[in-house]
Amino acid sequence: MSFERVLRWTLVSIAIAGLAAGILARAAGRPDLADLAWELGTAPVIGGLAVSIVRDLRAGRVGVDAIALLSMSAALALGQPLAGAVVALMYSGGNVLEDIAVTRAERDLRSLVDRAPRRAHRKTGERIEEVPVDVVLVGEQLLVRAGEIVPVDGIISSAVATIDESAVTGEPIPVEKTSGNAVLSGSLNAGNTFELTVTAPAGESTYAGIVRMVTAAQTAKAPFVRLADRFALLLLPVTLVLAFLAWRISGDLTRSLAVLVAATPCPLILAAPVAFIAGVAHAARRGILAKGSGALEALARAHTVLFDKTGTLTVGGARLLSIEVAPGEDADEVLRLGASLEQASHHVLAKTVVTAAIDRGLKLKPPEQVKEAMGSGLSGLIDGRQVTAGSRQMLPSNAELTPWEMRAIRRASWRSALVVFVAVDGRTIGALLLADELRADTPRAIRLLRDAGIERMVMVTGDRAAAAQAIGAALDLDAVLADRVPSDKVEAVRTEQRMHPTIMVGDGINDAPALAVADIGVALGARGASASSEAADVVILADRLDRVGEAIIIAQRARRIALQSIVVGMGLSLVAMVAAVLGWLDPVPAAIVQEVIDVAVILNALRALTPALGGSGIRISPEQGQMLHHDHEALFKDLDRLRKIVDALDDVPPEAAKPLIEEAQRLVQGSVVRHEREDEDSVYPKLAEVLRERHGLSAMSRAHREILHLARLLTRIVDDLPSEKIDRYLVRDAQRVIEAIETLVRMHTAQEEDIYEAMAAQAAA
Repeated sequence: MSFERVLRWTLVSIAIAGLAAGILARAAGRPDLADLAWELGTAPVIGGLAVSIVRDLRAGRVGVDAIALLSMSAALALGQPLAGAVVALMYSGGNVLEDIAVTRAERDLRSLVDRAPRRAHRKTGERIEEVPVDVVLVGEQLLVRAGEIVPVDGIISSAVATIDESAVTGEPIPVEKTSGNAVLSGSLNAGNTFELTVTAPAGESTYAGIVRMVTAAQTAKAPFVRLADRFALLLLPVTLVLAFLAWRISGDLTRSLAVLVAATPCPLILAAPVAFIAGVAHAARRGILAKGSGALEALARAHTVLFDKTGTLTVGGARLLSIEVAPGEDADEVLRLGASLEQASHHVLAKTVVTAAIDRGLKLKPPEQVKEAMGSGLSGLIDGRQVTAGSRQMLPSNAELTPWEMRAIRRASWRSALVVFVAVDGRTIGALLLADELRADTPRAIRLLRDAGIERMVMVTGDRAAAAQAIGAALDLDAVLADRVPSDKVEAVRTEQRMHPTIMVGDGINDAPALAVADIGVALGARGASASSEAADVVILADRLDRVGEAIIIAQRARRIALQSIVVGMGLSLVAMVAAVLGWLDPVPAAIVQEVIDVAVILNALRALTPALGGSGIRISPEQGQMLHHDHEALFKDLDRLRKIVDALDDVPPEAAKPLIEEAQRLVQGSVVRHEREDEDSVYPKLAEVLRERHGLSAMSRAHREILHLARLLTRIVDDLPSEKIDRYLVRDAQRVIEAIETLVRMHTAQEEDIYEAMAAQAAA
């Protein structure tokens, strides 16, 4: 315990002892001893407060604690030792109460620091030795026993581990991790003992970064808190004026003393810091580390949010978009051969290809004699055939691109996809198109931000405009800035800052400059020591975008509670002061009233530690939540057929395109249009009764209107399809409309699934 805290507890103990002794002496019929006890209980508090005020003055700070000093001194001077003793108890007790409140609010933050691992079990050959965590080096092997905290970042090198990451990411459910998976320091081994290969020393590991951020969170002071301090100074002249007025009205200095006693400025001194520290602690429990209450206060004022795309709005990985095949080849065979070969690769995309093949039920064969060219691809034997998978450079250099290969490259360009060509015995048989995809929680995150009052959302990305615009439209973002390098991102942030307080959300090293420039930088992902985390003001430890909206809601609530405590507390204090001016409150009752106000203010500020109570009592049953998306599976089958029609229109002659376009139009009208109209007419009204905000539904309704508009365009094309007038331009127009419908409906349906699952989960909870 610090010297200041010891002093505070000592002074409150003296004040209690003096007040109690005086009461006992008065009860025993010794008023002289009672007055002496009260004076002795008050004097040390006056002395401690005087020293504190002098120290503040030397540091250039003027505090309103002078009111308390004046009221206690005046009480003794005017022969009111009981009033002085009560004020002494109330003032010293208020300081102790502040200590208790701040300690309670900082408990979650302090627990993160206290649990930082200090020892590790290093494995050297067959010998296990316990060493300080600071001496562990990258590449060494550690043994993490059951129930131990992972001391440094590393990769599991043996067995299967059950990892509880709740202290780091806020996720309560332990996860299973296998050999090769990364583990964050600060996580708990909730399963059996496993071996860990160190990837970062202790000082650069995730938990070290968390500890640094927690330390900053405990020491930083919010601008709102400093504003409250300055506003508190106004109370001093107001108090003196009211005290003078009380004396002029009554001619009794005791009434002036009552005004001074009622004016103790605890609501201003305590409310803001307690509320913001409580908000920081609440956020930390949710895996959101704010670097001080200043960061939280800035979050609460945000108007605009800028997002990076890759790794922030999207997963930063890849999924299989489509399979392009040479004439006469089978798409499943192309994927089977490519995935069989990719089993031997450590490339980040190899797992995506293998997973896609397994999901389709394809039986993969083990590759033989595999050779990998880093960054280009690999080759090997599959069933005795020489199979190659990789970029165009892996194929024979003197071969000219065939029409279908040019089509694959063109489609990849349109969709910002990577092309993996597959060749057998020197002949290219197909290509796999792989591209990034939206995070599962991105639609929910956008909805939460709208709920939190964010007025403008902008995506700023280095990706091509076509891919960026498609995602921006699906998420109903207000603007999309594509083809931006890191310096362009910084300029975009500064442009938005000139108009409104701005948040930048990113996850990569290239986002660090923009995160540092923004009013508030939010780094996404559990990487406490990365460049983006160091540059950011807030770090979302869990790799979940929806926590950004949650952070803003927590910050807004903490600020609202702080302001509420200040306004209500000071309002009640002014009422008590006016009552004292009018003679309705004597000094002792005024001190008691003021202490009641102080306790109420602190208890109210501590509400920021807990989540807000749920608003609407309307709920849906789990069965209703599941029924909301009962027909999406049938819709997905029709969307798959639309994709095949789009692919087929590349090769067919114009006169053969008519039946395919007409089939697409029938599918769109009979399945897509019907589904969207049913959603608009029957499903969305039900959701409107449950959702707290309507913005998400209005955005979804706009998507409905865009889908119906594209469906009408396709119908017009079909109406203009007499066979003698069909040409390749009309076929291309139809192809683009069909592809736009298919792409938009998939994104839109994914958003609906997210809402429906959230509603069902809410109902189940």
